[in-house]
Amino acid sequence: MPSTQDILVNWTPQETRVAIIEGGAVQELHVERTLERGLVGNIYAGKVVRVLPGMQSAFIDIGMERAAFLHVADLHREDPTAKPQGRSAEGQVPIEKRVHEGQTLMVQVIKDPIGTKGARLSTQISVAGRLLVFLPQDEHLGISQKIGSAELREQLRERMLRLIGEADIREGRARSGGFILRTNAEDATDDELASDIAYLRKTWATVRDLGLKAAPGTLLYQELNLAQRVLRDLVNESTNTIRIDSLMQFDILKAFGAEFTPSAVDKLAHYKGERPIFDLYNIDGEIEKALARRVDLKSGGYLIVDQTEALTTVDVNTGGYVGARNFDDTIFKTNLEAAQAIARQLRLRNLGGIVIIDFIDMLREDHRDSVLAEFRKQLGKDRTKVTVSGFSALGLVEMTRKRTRESLAHMLCQPCPTCEGKGQVKTARTVCYDILREILREARQFNPREFRVVANATVVEMLLDEESPHLAGLSDFIGKPVSLQAEPSMSPEQYDIVLL
Repeated sequence: MPSTQDILVNWTPQETRVAIIEGGAVQELHVERTLERGLVGNIYAGKVVRVLPGMQSAFIDIGMERAAFLHVADLHREDPTAKPQGRSAEGQVPIEKRVHEGQTLMVQVIKDPIGTKGARLSTQISVAGRLLVFLPQDEHLGISQKIGSAELREQLRERMLRLIGEADIREGRARSGGFILRTNAEDATDDELASDIAYLRKTWATVRDLGLKAAPGTLLYQELNLAQRVLRDLVNESTNTIRIDSLMQFDILKAFGAEFTPSAVDKLAHYKGERPIFDLYNIDGEIEKALARRVDLKSGGYLIVDQTEALTTVDVNTGGYVGARNFDDTIFKTNLEAAQAIARQLRLRNLGGIVIIDFIDMLREDHRDSVLAEFRKQLGKDRTKVTVSGFSALGLVEMTRKRTRESLAHMLCQPCPTCEGKGQVKTARTVCYDILREILREARQFNPREFRVVANATVVEMLLDEESPHLAGLSDFIGKPVSLQAEPSMSPEQYDIVLL
């Protein structure tokens, strides 16, 4: 039986925060800022600004600061019988023959801009509802892989074909568009499916009509906001309550739910408590912990989580834990606890891409199998797609987790302006020696009356104290005086040498 969950929604005009609580602890955090709303799912009228045959890609202007990126594999295939070509360029019509500069295209964002990369686009449009995803350009009828038995899938397929046929007769037209059944369509009634079909077709008709007369760079369709997506995507049969602390948003969600997600309306409640809603489970404290590098385990062990450009690494350490009978058991118990904590941290931090986990080395094969089984079990609770391989030759576990939105750290933080994200700065002595070398270099090039060093106070202090013999020796060698000036606004690594 799946564990029950509670959903807390903290709403302010500038930000919406959603926490999913399972087993008395926060498991997932979703943050959406009004000024920084994600773009995934949005449909735009785009204009081709550049075609790159060498990369089989095109840059598309969708009215953003950075041009968005469209790969040939994400172009809609006009021939419905053609097989998808994937990433391989073999047998694929080159992009330069399919799009040209200045052309207007209807495009959908499939990946948010991350770092310096622009948004990733597709011309294969899909509009998501609660139970179904509508594919206006295809006649395909797909069913989510997570819906279990083949028998049930076949039943759902037959029901859908019947409902689509009835909708076509009602609307007096030939079949148009395909559908994919989402996981939560498994137990849906015919009425629910029919209303989703009608809603999605109506939404698409509005988008299509707007697209015919819109200027390039126009937003044609926007994905639902976070509070609405909670009702559409996050609520399931294991959800007990959805508590929201804003009366205005509660009324809006209730009206939205009554139209699109009737089963979730009964679970909605307005939180009227005096304490902030996130204080109920110390969620703000959990957010702080989720931004830290170190995660402490209950046993005394700890994790070190490092996010890099290419991948995320998680290192498991025993720390002060020595509670088990022998060394092997100590390691095993720590790794088991770490497996649970890592699965939670991946969800909490919304880490995506490649993740490498360095569990503590285990000699026994059965211990390794047990840790891996526990890790896979915990990852089974994750609604994002994950793939896990076994232990590598070096004792590392490699896995991937699908990434569509920024991680929590990337959303809430920025690189340190002092160290520029390196996590370390040069020592004051290293900077002193850099300065001495630079003065010598400039003395050979120029012939000023005096050199003035402007630097951070700690660097100036070291030059006046411990490094004063070296500075005096250099001044004698070049035959020029060197004066020092402390500048509080400079970082430890910054300095300037002024020629007077």
